[in-house]
Amino acid sequence: MSGGWWCDGVRWPGQAPELGWSRGGDRRVSVLAYGAGIGFRALGERHCVGARGNVCPLGAVVPGRSTGGRCAECARLDRAHSVAADTMADDPRTYRVYLAWFGPGMVKVGITGEERGAARLREQGAVVFSWLGRGPLMAARRTEEVLRAALGVPDRIAYARKRAVRGRLPGAEERAAEVAELYGRVARLEGGGGPESLERLPLEVVDQAELFGIDRTPAPVRSVRELVDGGVVSGRLVAAAGPDLHLAVEGVGVVVLDTRLITGWDLAAVPDVPVRAGAGPDAAASAKASPDASASAKATPDASRVSGGEMRVPLIDIGGGGVQGGLF
Repeated sequence: MSGGWWCDGVRWPGQAPELGWSRGGDRRVSVLAYGAGIGFRALGERHCVGARGNVCPLGAVVPGRSTGGRCAECARLDRAHSVAADTMADDPRTYRVYLAWFGPGMVKVGITGEERGAARLREQGAVVFSWLGRGPLMAARRTEEVLRAALGVPDRIAYARKRAVRGRLPGAEERAAEVAELYGRVARLEGGGGPESLERLPLEVVDQAELFGIDRTPAPVRSVRELVDGGVVSGRLVAAAGPDLHLAVEGVGVVVLDTRLITGWDLAAVPDVPVRAGAGPDAAASAKASPDASASAKATPDASRVSGGEMRVPLIDIGGGGVQGGLF
């Protein structure tokens, strides 16, 4: 390892995505802005990110295409202490059950801690959602299981499927109507689909397309398959949804970077990515994907420069498996 920064991935604590960074015991956060440049180079090998804030005891090397970024042992430990593992029956916190919509016919039912608000929905890249109810963990979990069976919806939807439809979504009214229709089906179930201990919540459709920026940017055409030693990723951030950053790259188009692929890599900053005037919905800015002093968004002295960026990593077509450009 060269002692560079490790990215902890994208977080959505508020209305803007953030990149978490770590180097030894140092922790920093870069708040991302649409229109800003992002650029980094991967160095060496990718190592396991550990579990529950603990360093991997083996320092294991993990595959570049793994979205988990953990070795088998750390993945098991991380899963064992998650809400999804059903090992926290005495959890006193209040949970919420939700309907999340990612595209036509792509809906799931899930639960999240009430204190997190809609952060979980942003982390999943849910374009539209509505709350269904709130209550104790086991009541929320039971409701989730019953509704999955009754509505015939899956417990998870792969990110590859989500990004494949993200550039051709129907209008806001159609999106809202599909969620409202499903909410109505839940309401018509006996007992509302859940135990009495779960408080029912009224329909309130929340559309996050504008928040993600996907309603005003070109559809992505490629996605990063994996990072490699010496590989460079740089471009202008035009949208973000869940762990995915949509980067505009001159001569390529919009490329999706799943930030789960960059955890565990030693990353070094690359020169600032020029920004095209007026290209970003917020402001023209330039930033490095690194938490160093020069990494936060800053005013560009010449915003009229054309957008640049480069992708020297393997790319694949959105919705396909063919390698395009990059290093291969």
